[in-house]
Amino acid sequence: MTDFNDKQIEILQAAETLFAEHGFDGTSVRDIAKIANVNIAMISYYFGSKEKLLEALIMYRISGLRLQMENLYREDLTPFEKIDRLIELYIKRINQNKGMYQIIHFEISSGKRIINCEAFNEMKKHNLDILKSIIAEGQDKGLFRRDINVVLLPTTIMGTYFHFQMNKPFFKDILNLKTEEDINHYVLTELTDHIKKTIKALLSYDK
Repeated sequence: MTDFNDKQIEILQAAETLFAEHGFDGTSVRDIAKIANVNIAMISYYFGSKEKLLEALIMYRISGLRLQMENLYREDLTPFEKIDRLIELYIKRINQNKGMYQIIHFEISSGKRIINCEAFNEMKKHNLDILKSIIAEGQDKGLFRRDINVVLLPTTIMGTYFHFQMNKPFFKDILNLKTEEDINHYVLTELTDHIKKTIKALLSYDK
């Protein structure tokens, strides 16, 4: 399910805000209904349960990424340019939806419940296949190394981003980032550029 009506989107956005602020267990369906200005029965009708609501939220936030990845792969760009654009896309989307990713990582790491994230996992596999195609293109042109662990490249990209976010007070202090706007600007410029250089170093032959 990826097509949502306006009322469903209001419910999903209310749930995302509350899940991010209070956690899944700390948020009740009644809380979500109040924020979304709907009755509990409507949430049950649309989503069935709080767990299914979380799964729908994941799908809502990742919908559209598949098409963006496919369009990127088909663009008339060099393999290095495609990698740069892919990193920009990853970081921009994660930064825009960091509340949702925070929820996912907490739920997965806590192990309190099994969330059916099959569609989310399929999306990640599809994105990985596109990345593999870009890497293969670069290897065929003699630009990229042959011994690249492609599976770990997204881990390097997103791991760097999440390490920065998890240690935000430290980085705010040492980088003199005063506001959330400063932080977002740094993420989309300096941090993204650092990740690009790191990935290119892993892909390139030693000079």
